[in-house]
Amino acid sequence: MEKTGSEEIRISKFEVRNAQMDAPDLGRHTGATMSPSPMLSVVLPAYNEHEAIGPVLERILATAPRLAQAGLDLEVLVVDDGSCDGTREIVGQQPQVVLICHEHNRGYGAAIKTGFQQARGRYLAFLDADGTYPPEALPDLCRPLLAGEADLVIGSRMGNAESRMPAVRRVGNAVFATLLTLLGNRRVSDSASGMRVLDRDVLPALYPLPDGLNFTPVMSARALHEGLRMAEVPIAYEERVGESKLHPLRDGMRFLRSIVKTVMIYNPVRPLGLAGVAGLALAGLYFLILLGVRLSGVTALGPWGTLGVFAALVLAVTGVSLITLGATFNALVAFFHRRPVRQGLFSRPFLPPGLERHFGWVGAAAIGGGLLLAAACMALSLHGWPLLRLWLYLVGSAGAILVGVQLLVSWLLMRVMQALSQREAQVEEDMGHGEGETRKMMTR
Repeated sequence: MEKTGSEEIRISKFEVRNAQMDAPDLGRHTGATMSPSPMLSVVLPAYNEHEAIGPVLERILATAPRLAQAGLDLEVLVVDDGSCDGTREIVGQQPQVVLICHEHNRGYGAAIKTGFQQARGRYLAFLDADGTYPPEALPDLCRPLLAGEADLVIGSRMGNAESRMPAVRRVGNAVFATLLTLLGNRRVSDSASGMRVLDRDVLPALYPLPDGLNFTPVMSARALHEGLRMAEVPIAYEERVGESKLHPLRDGMRFLRSIVKTVMIYNPVRPLGLAGVAGLALAGLYFLILLGVRLSGVTALGPWGTLGVFAALVLAVTGVSLITLGATFNALVAFFHRRPVRQGLFSRPFLPPGLERHFGWVGAAAIGGGLLLAAACMALSLHGWPLLRLWLYLVGSAGAILVGVQLLVSWLLMRVMQALSQREAQVEEDMGHGEGETRKMMTR
């Protein structure tokens, strides 16, 4: 037994490793020498799984002949995440299995990352130790990786008729998958599956990943936005053995926040822009209806009509603010990473060469139109028109001016960021040209 930092590490007597538990969250291998032949390292995070882990390990080890036919060696690692029910003793009875122990419970994701750090294989897999996922599907999940067709393969529980997923989880997973498909603009059927196989080389693109149960949805969201090749293989899903650690409401909200937060880091204009477009569409629809009513001769509105005007104005200004804020955040993300954002509001520029480049003239036009409309209303009121006949146009004028100001502010801000992002490249270009001219003068 040895200690590193505050973590106690116990390794099976059949394998001796130096497990650096307090190492940074990196995908590098910190244990024994990498195997010269292709190897699949299967990581099982385990927390009080004494009822199921024994049969699960036997089923995983039984896949070795099929994996060998595909040219893969098999390594199995169990990361015990502070169990107190005899899980470690059961794993210790398997001489082919490497046991790594956390002294305290650190979380599902933390256990998987520890396993990845100590794994020797080029290909990494993980699945739960509770008997819900079929180890027999591991060779099928490896095929797209070995064929060079995918970087990450997910076992989809939603595409198999034999899946016995509880109804609550099925609904929740469908919601999360739909949300990720909408925000990531690529179809995902199971965003939170806990059975996956991936190439070790893609870990730097996927990290950092959280320590909790939201490890898998965040991995899916990051993989989508990093442009990794993803494949889904239908798998069966069984009811777990023992007590579940998942709390549908609490963990469901955590999954939701994690997906939105990850998308905001990569492509902020997608969620913000979609919400903004929805607000603008509702406001525009209401104002069109209101304009038709006004042209039909109605000059007064009741309480609900007045509330509708207020809501439409708020939705219009808020919608434009969200769109421009998302575009500004995208510019910040590109500036931080020094590369263009892979996606956008509609996955491609809405108006070539990009919607945000039109904010300046559109904002100026909106302000100008709003001021002209306000001036016209003022002129009419000075010539005897009652303001009750002009209030709708004054509201429209105020909305146009507010939207225009927001667009102009965003346009100016993005122009400044664009200039800052191009400064370094321009300096290098100027320095390069200067050096070239100096060399020419010296050779004359």
